[in-house]
Amino acid sequence: MADPSSYRPKPGQIPDSPGVYKFRDEHRRVIYVGKAKNLRQRLANYFQDLAGLHPRTRTMVTTAASVEWTVVSTEVEALQLEYSWIKEFDPRFNVKYRDDKSYPYLAVTLNEEFPRVQVMRGAKKKGVRYFGPYGHAWAIRETVDLMLRVFPVRTCSAGVFKNAERTGRPCLLGYIGKCSAPCVGRVSPEEHRDLAEEFCDFMAGRTGTYIRRLEKDMMQAAEEMEYERAARLRDDAGALKRAMEKSAVVLADATDADLIAVAEDELEAAVQIFHVRGGRVRGQRGWVTDKVEAVDTAGLVEHALQQLYGEETGDSVPKEVLVPALPEDPDAVSQWLAGRRGSQVSLRIPQRGDKKDLMVTVQRNAQQALGLHKTKRASDLTTRSRALEEIAEALGLDTAPLRVECFDISHLQGDDVVASMVVFEDGLARKSEYRRFQIKGFEGQDDVRSMHEVIGRRFKRYLHEKERTGEWEETPAPTGPVPGPSAPTGSAPAPTEPTGSGPASTAPPAPVPAGLAPGEPAPGAEASAAPEGAAVQEEPREDDGRPKRFAYPPQLVVVDGGQPQVAAAKRALDELGIDDIAVCGLAKRLEEVWLPDDDDPVVLPRSSEGLYLLQRIRDEAHRFAITYQRAKRAKRIRSSPLDDVPGLGDTRKQALIKHFGSVKKLRQATIDEICEVPGIGRRTAESVAVAFAAAAPAAPAVNTATGEIIEEDDGGSRT
Repeated sequence: MADPSSYRPKPGQIPDSPGVYKFRDEHRRVIYVGKAKNLRQRLANYFQDLAGLHPRTRTMVTTAASVEWTVVSTEVEALQLEYSWIKEFDPRFNVKYRDDKSYPYLAVTLNEEFPRVQVMRGAKKKGVRYFGPYGHAWAIRETVDLMLRVFPVRTCSAGVFKNAERTGRPCLLGYIGKCSAPCVGRVSPEEHRDLAEEFCDFMAGRTGTYIRRLEKDMMQAAEEMEYERAARLRDDAGALKRAMEKSAVVLADATDADLIAVAEDELEAAVQIFHVRGGRVRGQRGWVTDKVEAVDTAGLVEHALQQLYGEETGDSVPKEVLVPALPEDPDAVSQWLAGRRGSQVSLRIPQRGDKKDLMVTVQRNAQQALGLHKTKRASDLTTRSRALEEIAEALGLDTAPLRVECFDISHLQGDDVVASMVVFEDGLARKSEYRRFQIKGFEGQDDVRSMHEVIGRRFKRYLHEKERTGEWEETPAPTGPVPGPSAPTGSAPAPTEPTGSGPASTAPPAPVPAGLAPGEPAPGAEASAAPEGAAVQEEPREDDGRPKRFAYPPQLVVVDGGQPQVAAAKRALDELGIDDIAVCGLAKRLEEVWLPDDDDPVVLPRSSEGLYLLQRIRDEAHRFAITYQRAKRAKRIRSSPLDDVPGLGDTRKQALIKHFGSVKKLRQATIDEICEVPGIGRRTAESVAVAFAAAAPAAPAVNTATGEIIEEDDGGSRT
């Protein structure tokens, strides 16, 4: 590991003009390329105290052995040179987007005497017109098949074309009218090229002209009583319309634009691009990258623009590029794009209207792409095994943690404080054992105290379950902490009473959902709230048919948080006498792993599969907790007196509100008036009236400032 001060240039040696710089390692390999408006100021940032650098930047400067730079005259030239050097040297510490697939394009080979329409992948060729990219090759073929009715351009290979030219017989497409058959001289090279150019114009978005021309010719043929020709023109226009329908209109003003969205976490980032031409989505593509350098969203956008347009010219660069964040120097990037296009390019963030709505869709696609990438990575058995081994090595565990439980706290400014527990076995989520908790020991916002309560409740249940199944022998309770299952005495006393579970005894306890105090939601609903789209799994059952409780201890407990949360979790385990379960915390800011009683965190390598698995477990716990917290808040907001009426379901509630028009009018209705609602009997009407009477205030509320009586609005709340 090199000391950056050993190769730091003297301040006077570095110019203060725009330029591009390269860091090289001891073998003279380029490991990082960057650009700057002011080289002196930028390079000075790399040679400050190592403790003040981002961990990724610190790794880069300690790997490097030298730095060199090249001065340019403008920031646009710096941008161009940076892109060229990244392509040439492929530096290991630069963000490099990689395609997860080779996207197919619809290509028209205008560089040939008889242009051909075909599906092409890979590097673009000079003289070939490209449209797309498309998600699937079959989508291109379906579009081409519809358009060949109107634009019968050649689609055959060179060998088939030469064979037809030699024999004087066209292929099948020539016989059925989907090829103009230039191979046998039915059309001249000029006429065939005109067809190919019209095909390109239509694909480029200039669709209205051709459809109007076909409809005009159809009407003229009908007037001349050439009904067969009119029917053929009608079918041609229909085929073009169906081809247009395959790319839905997303922008009504026929805009040509590319929309770029970024989804990222601490380790990886996904970029999605929608290509909109003539107001329609003509192509889509995406990349995923490891965040090997300290880069924010603006930096990711700039790298994406370089990757996307670095080798494009002309109309391939659209008039408008919409991004989620502007690069560090948007003016220089805009000038660079304008130079590639040959005319002005607008680079901006959409603020309102259809373009902002479409950007939300692109962002959603980016999130899904990142999630899919993580899912594919997590599904590999070898990768999961390596991740568990790395975790065991980093945390000093004797064996790989085959069962990991992660806890997270969620609330909204101290209200509706809840917690989640997710379970991963062999590196995979075990959704049937997810649990949710309500924090009941206190009110207000205190994540550390909440974590202590949740860990205590979970493992009190574990001890209670061990006792219930007879795995422990009950002994007189000692003074002091209660020893856990690994206590050296070989036997353990009855555990302390779980919160809300009743006195501890050997008799079967009341059927309270595992890990929850009476009154908390049943775990069946919790399991169904597991990751979206997941099927609800049945809980494992005991021999007597009752669901299993927290009978299985984890090898590792992970908490979402840093040193305070880890200390609280460890203290809860110590109070129960449990000393054979490892505890760690994952702090979100820098993805540091904290261990109990350690002043410094464990920093796993950025490329570590173990860190990736811990991050995925933590994120799942956070998702599960915030889903429960939002559901509780929504239920509290939507609550009304009708919820307390026994036997009154959602359908009849809606019927009551619809009949009277508002909760206020329903409250004022008599029992006979309520009985007039279809499906409401007298007994139910009486229950509704009683419920509203019990919920009504004893006296009207008064605004003490004005003396006015505060009336209720139609929704039942006071105003």
